[in-house]
Amino acid sequence: MQKLMSVFKAESPGQLIVIFVVFAITGSTAVYAAGPVLYFFGINSQTLSPWVFWPLRIFMIFAVYQCLLIIIGTLAGQFKYFWEFEKKFLRRFGIRLP
Repeated sequence: MQKLMSVFKAESPGQLIVIFVVFAITGSTAVYAAGPVLYFFGINSQTLSPWVFWPLRIFMIFAVYQCLLIIIGTLAGQFKYFWEFEKKFLRRFGIRLP
């Protein structure tokens, strides 16, 4: 447990559990929400080639996940943790946030 707390930079076992729950809820919700978002823009597997649709869907899941991580993390009382996580993650893609 100490190793997990160290890797995730959690201050307590309770915070570690909250972090895991937020990641689980966010991932599931992002996969679910990406479909309706694409449908809203008229994008579905019948109108586009699978070679175009699936990369678009994966990109949409990624984008929705980033937004939901902050929202759900904030609702769980862990805004600071997930904001720092988000900034670190986006820096790897060359996106700098203050």
